[in-house]
Amino acid sequence: MRSRTLGPYRLERRLATGGMAEVYVALRHGLHGFQRRVALKCILPQHAKDPDFVSMFIDEARIASRLDHPNIVQVFDFGEADGTLFLAMEFVDGSSVHRLLKASSERAVPVPLAAALHIGIEAARGLAHAHHARAERGRPLGLVHRDVSPANLLLGRRGTVKLSDFGIARWSRSEHRTDDGLIRGKLGYMSPEQVRSLPLDAKSDVFTLATVLGELVVGEPLFSASTDLDVLLKIRASDRSVLDRHARALPEDVTATLGRALSPLPQDRPDAGAFADALEALSRVHGHSGRGARELSRAMRHLGLVTANADEAAASEPGASSRTLERPAPPSDEATGEQTTANGRGPGLAADAWELLLQDGRTRGPLSFPELVRAIVVGEVDARTPLRFGGRPAVAAAEFPSLQRYLRSTALGWNAGEFEGAEAKGPIVAGTVLARAHRVASAAETGVLYLEEGARRKKIYFVDGRPDFVASTLEEEMLGAFLVREGICRTHEVESALAMLPRFDGRLGDALVSMGALRPVQLFRAIAGQVRARYLEAFRWTSGTWTWKAGARSGEETYPLTQPPHELLRDAAALAPAAEVEAALGALAGRTMRRASSPPSPAGAFRMTEAWTAILDVRGEATLGSIVLREAGAGHEVLEIYRAFYLALMTGLVDVC
Repeated sequence: MRSRTLGPYRLERRLATGGMAEVYVALRHGLHGFQRRVALKCILPQHAKDPDFVSMFIDEARIASRLDHPNIVQVFDFGEADGTLFLAMEFVDGSSVHRLLKASSERAVPVPLAAALHIGIEAARGLAHAHHARAERGRPLGLVHRDVSPANLLLGRRGTVKLSDFGIARWSRSEHRTDDGLIRGKLGYMSPEQVRSLPLDAKSDVFTLATVLGELVVGEPLFSASTDLDVLLKIRASDRSVLDRHARALPEDVTATLGRALSPLPQDRPDAGAFADALEALSRVHGHSGRGARELSRAMRHLGLVTANADEAAASEPGASSRTLERPAPPSDEATGEQTTANGRGPGLAADAWELLLQDGRTRGPLSFPELVRAIVVGEVDARTPLRFGGRPAVAAAEFPSLQRYLRSTALGWNAGEFEGAEAKGPIVAGTVLARAHRVASAAETGVLYLEEGARRKKIYFVDGRPDFVASTLEEEMLGAFLVREGICRTHEVESALAMLPRFDGRLGDALVSMGALRPVQLFRAIAGQVRARYLEAFRWTSGTWTWKAGARSGEETYPLTQPPHELLRDAAALAPAAEVEAALGALAGRTMRRASSPPSPAGAFRMTEAWTAILDVRGEATLGSIVLREAGAGHEVLEIYRAFYLALMTGLVDVC
């Protein structure tokens, strides 16, 4: 594509680009002046010839065509034009639960209980309809949504609630789904059976809806932790500690109803219809019956998610000030061109919408959102860099909320002032990084080691001597490149996930898990592998400068390496290039080697091979050259002899006399 029309539809603007498709606001023209505005979902060009993606897209259309309910985004049309498959859906003018939660948190304004219950009731009614949907001859379809997350609950400006995006739903007749063991859905909004890769039924959707509703009621995620693994462990155990912590501030019957829906076993949860009935009963008991939509609409206006038109302002309850209703939205969604998609994929960006204003007056772009993120991560863009989005006037990068995840991160930023007052610094030569890392490990220090050589930079954060987080400006070390290089993901899967970054707060791993390209356990292992690879690459540096700042922490979600720090140093020495080892030891051939009487770390901490242990069994005094000749005669390779002494000399196991 892309002309400004697609079949009978005139494209007005792009709402978002997701992992499988892009969504436009479009206008359909018919006879006698008929017009209808829709959300037009089009399969991405790179997937148009992929049978699996086409089959999934067709599945979504087939599923949606069987659902007709006021709480489910309606599908009006499905077809193909100019070689592009499209799905015409109901355009929801308003916001989403994702944005409602975000705005509520940022402004410290709680979501009214009436509005939260209304969202839960309406969403549960939509789910109940989907769960009981039948084929033409009355056969149950057995639909499970599998991704009842905040971004997939759309909110109309008048308080309507629409469940969207059945793109990863599973139904019993689907021919193109992956197996039930493949976990889909966003981390934090899964059921225990999803985490365990067990078969799913409709009760899984009830659990995830209760998770969303619980977050609306208490004002914080029910399942959150410093690492994704801990999040999944909390879900698997149906950990209700967050709900319990807020119990005194909540009506007891609300807590009890949520607790039943969050039961770890599916058979102990109500079905979606019974959950909706229970929530309606709560709404009546607490005097909210009939007020939910109005309270939700007012809350969205108060938080700046929608603006009030004249009719809505007039319809508001007495006492609501016009100043409150007309409060402008913060510079987020509209200012950055991020829109709520009609299929619930949350914030999205046009593929080539960004322009970077360089210091010499030139403009770089257009850039996609992933390309801009890459520029931030590798240090080409900081908070002050002028950016232009969609032709709008340029503003500092810090003004774009979608970039805050990267710009506010100390670990991902490259501000030279961060290391003012650092405790130690110096030049890098062969063996420097190994010696410094060993000092940190042996003393169990916490801090950051900063390496710099021109545009190449790396930060290694240590906690109690263990490498905890590694940031890098090397493009080949970015997660997507690592996953493809290691054969963990295919290129098109990473590209699709990159297109979904805004929806997942810039977290590529979350996007890949949601797509089903990775299982969470695979993600944990992959990221741990990436951290290890980034760490070991640092030991190859033989030039540049190093800086150590004690006490610094990354502040990032981390994947601490399970391998002990001394064993990592052993592996770094074992992988050291011959040129580096020779540079470090070349001038020592005639020097005498002696086993250290009190080394900083015991030799056993490194868990060396038997060959290395034998090589380093220095008794008495001997020169490095004579040791090499002796051990080579015993069958050891010269490079291995040098690598063993490289480790020993840089870590103080052997002294040079």
